[in-house]
Amino acid sequence: MEDIELQLKAELLSPSGKIPKQGVENWLKDAKEMIAEAQDVENKVRKGRYLCRAWNGNLVDEKTREMKEFLDKGPNASEGLAMDGPSGGLPLPTSELVGEEAVRNDIWTCLMQEEVSKIGVWGMGGVGKTTIMKHIHNDLLKQQRFERVIWVTISKEFNVMKLQDNIARALKSKDYLDKEEDKLRRAAILSEMLKNAGKHVLILDDVWDKVSLEEVGIPEPSGSNGCKLVLTTRSEHVCKYMGCKVIKVKPLSEEEALILFLNKVGPNIVQNPTIMPTLKLVVKECAGLPLTIVVVAGTMKGEDNPHIWKNALKELKERIGKVEGVEVEVIERLKFSFDHLKDGKVKDCFLYCVLYPENFEIEKDELIECWIEEGFIDDMGTRQEMKNKGITILKKLEDNCLLENFKVEKVKMHDAVRDMALSITRMNLPYMIQAGLQLEELPEKEQWSPDIEKVSLMYNSISEISIDVLPTKCKLLTTLLLQGNPIKKISYSFFTNMPCLSVLNLSFTKIESLPDSISELKNLTTLLLRGCRELRDLPCLSMLQELKKLDLHWTKIEEVPDGMDMLIKLRYIDLQVRTLKEIRAGLLPKLVHLRHLSFDVRNRQTSLKAEEIEPLKKLECFTGRFEDIDELNKFISSMKQSKKNLIKYYLQVGIANFMMHPVEGDKIVTIGGVQNWEGELIMHPIEIQQLNIFQCNYLRSLVDDNSSFNNAIDLRVCNIWSCGGIECVVSLSSFTSSSTHPFQRLEELCLEALPKLSALIIKDEGFGSTTTSTLAPSATFSHLKQIVIIRCSSMKTLLPNLQNLEEISVLECNEVVEILGAPTLQVVEKGSDALIKFYLPKLRELVLWGLPKLKSICNKIGVMVCDSLQLIKVVECYKLKRIPPFVPLVGNGQPFAYAPPSLTISSTTKWWEWLEWDDHPSFKNVLHFKPY
Repeated sequence: MEDIELQLKAELLSPSGKIPKQGVENWLKDAKEMIAEAQDVENKVRKGRYLCRAWNGNLVDEKTREMKEFLDKGPNASEGLAMDGPSGGLPLPTSELVGEEAVRNDIWTCLMQEEVSKIGVWGMGGVGKTTIMKHIHNDLLKQQRFERVIWVTISKEFNVMKLQDNIARALKSKDYLDKEEDKLRRAAILSEMLKNAGKHVLILDDVWDKVSLEEVGIPEPSGSNGCKLVLTTRSEHVCKYMGCKVIKVKPLSEEEALILFLNKVGPNIVQNPTIMPTLKLVVKECAGLPLTIVVVAGTMKGEDNPHIWKNALKELKERIGKVEGVEVEVIERLKFSFDHLKDGKVKDCFLYCVLYPENFEIEKDELIECWIEEGFIDDMGTRQEMKNKGITILKKLEDNCLLENFKVEKVKMHDAVRDMALSITRMNLPYMIQAGLQLEELPEKEQWSPDIEKVSLMYNSISEISIDVLPTKCKLLTTLLLQGNPIKKISYSFFTNMPCLSVLNLSFTKIESLPDSISELKNLTTLLLRGCRELRDLPCLSMLQELKKLDLHWTKIEEVPDGMDMLIKLRYIDLQVRTLKEIRAGLLPKLVHLRHLSFDVRNRQTSLKAEEIEPLKKLECFTGRFEDIDELNKFISSMKQSKKNLIKYYLQVGIANFMMHPVEGDKIVTIGGVQNWEGELIMHPIEIQQLNIFQCNYLRSLVDDNSSFNNAIDLRVCNIWSCGGIECVVSLSSFTSSSTHPFQRLEELCLEALPKLSALIIKDEGFGSTTTSTLAPSATFSHLKQIVIIRCSSMKTLLPNLQNLEEISVLECNEVVEILGAPTLQVVEKGSDALIKFYLPKLRELVLWGLPKLKSICNKIGVMVCDSLQLIKVVECYKLKRIPPFVPLVGNGQPFAYAPPSLTISSTTKWWEWLEWDDHPSFKNVLHFKPY
């Protein structure tokens, strides 16, 4: 055990950020227990007078056998005891597998065989190759036989440098390649990276053509280095050419296909006997391909009309009958689902996704914004209604399995679904799509056909748009997507032949200035320049009379663009720019149609006046800063008078040295460094959800008799820090039994650096005297889930008993003596003793750090009721000598020999040995201690 501990420690000290392999820590823990048990046997043998000689011998033999078996299962030190942290591989999101066990086992067997180094998994599009390999990828991570499992998607448009970048990114070492442009040197660098990655599996997904491992820089896998290469492809020839062990993924059997279809189509259809015969024939037309089965089932989900099922069967048969070729048949089956979308706007929204690169993870919010910009979502009363419509469309596309939900906030297109969408655009829509292909310059002039309407060149390597490659005929072009290119310069005449251009996206380029010809785009409605960190100014915009959206977030412009006051159709402006010097008086009131307006609240030069915002009657989303409380109150008052409520806002007052990132909710107010402010604020009707207050030294409490926050009944998160005058959060004198309690919905409370804070709640007794309240009103803090208290040096007893608390963290509070100070007064009689219950049924985590005077967690005669408790962490609390006993939520239990089932106590071994157990020595035996 000591040998393993020493080697593990040496491996963990390496700069590559390693973590113990999954089984190693468990083995060490079990080893300690095994040694303790062996010591117990030795003690019994030593006291042989209590046991007969034969019993002693049997006990020794049994324990010796157990220890030999345990040693045989020990970690192999020669293979390393630590592995790379998250860079070693993260689990991939997967969908369920049906009927793929045989081929999955074949692939796994090959991976475990030393003589097989390269495996080629092939099959037609939509047959499930990627899904199977995702499951295997995750299984490899769990098994930890390999130090790294590297997943890289290649896609149809293969590019050596892009593949090198993707592998380096997966190794978290892309920076080394960014500085090198020579392909040969890049290959040499990548080869060293992979060799240093140790024993690994490299999975190349969606390979369309042969790949030269030497050219890319992938060391040849072999039995000697223990590395494996797995590729998925639609071509058996590719597998054979690259010397792979060939494994074919075949379509599902009829029975397997039917099981998968029924899982997706919904229970009400399964239970309808009149539909079942037709349904089975529909499944048969899906040819056993999991993708088409899932997509067609999604299309027919909830449809209980037998005639519609029969018509669907007829359509599928006709589609497949009129084409030849396996891949074309797949596309026709998927088109069935596309055609059944019915709504033309929904179809447009789906086809728009094809403008993104293959296998691209598309942000949902960004996608809905694009649909709005393109006019696929009709203009409605509010922007929020349009977003809601976009969410509905997105949900429909996900339900029909035409888009895959990915990481909650993103969606992806399956490559076969994208092939289908591309085939539709080629036949019916004048699109040019060359996204994510590492292009270094614009496509040749010949590719810019006169009838082209949408061009996507996003995420390439185009650095300059020069005059010799300019298209001459783009009279119908409406959308040009160039985001994610390192473009530094655009030729003056580039936009002169684009009279219909409506959407221009240059976000995250390196553009330094825009050509004056952009002023001639009289039909431009959307200009996106987000993240153009080199952009310092724009030409005059006065001619862009149709402009509705202008995004300059994270640019470096210093002045508001000339002519912006003429853009009266603007709906959306993002000016979150640290370098902006001022907002000209009189500009904003002219933009009366604005629904979204945002400024950088850290920029003191862009403080707003309420009178400038008041005319914006349609404003829904607003981020901005006011210099003082009076201006904020004027703004809130104007909203109240106009009966207008913002849907989303971030309002900051005073100090603007940073932006507090939202934790919860869409309605946030931050007040910082406002002197002479005693808490007055017109709260209604802004329905604040998060409140941040810092460096406001005149504030004595947040809620008292005259507090504005009495009406803040929607508050979810409250952060108060560095306020020298705060004595409590709530003063009870302002409440009667019928009063409204402002913190009845508060879930998170953070109090930091409040030197006079003595309690959460103080009861004002009048005549200048105050006492710490022992019981909060029933509603106050009743929904509090998390409380963090840091460096509050006057607090002695911390908390009332709040039954919804899940996390308590108390750090560096020098005077705290006791944590739980006001229990639910429920007394449990136990013989002649009385126990007080501290009832915290939802508490999961208690962290106590740097509390030099802390003596107890709760009253000495108290017991804790908190079966959910998972962690008590104690750091530098040298006077804490006692862990309070627990009783179970159900039944009386044995309070001195019970602990919550998942509880771990974490601290130093020295502190654990200091603890006193005199009153109930058996309690220590039921607690699980883990040294940190």
